[in-house]
Amino acid sequence: MESSLLSWAIAFLVLALISAVFGFGLVAGMSITIAKWLAIIFVILFVVSAIAHTVKRA
Repeated sequence: MESSLLSWAIAFLVLALISAVFGFGLVAGMSITIAKWLAIIFVILFVVSAIAHTVKRA
């Protein structure tokens, strides 16, 4: 699950950078926003997964 979210975040980041190069400010802004949210969700899910794994071992 986490790797798919990370790949989406990277895909939106790449799309934002390409859009910025071609001057599509609105598309770049939206893509960066989506990439930020996906990255935040990925980090939260990673931390929850790490904590759950640690608790499961104990």
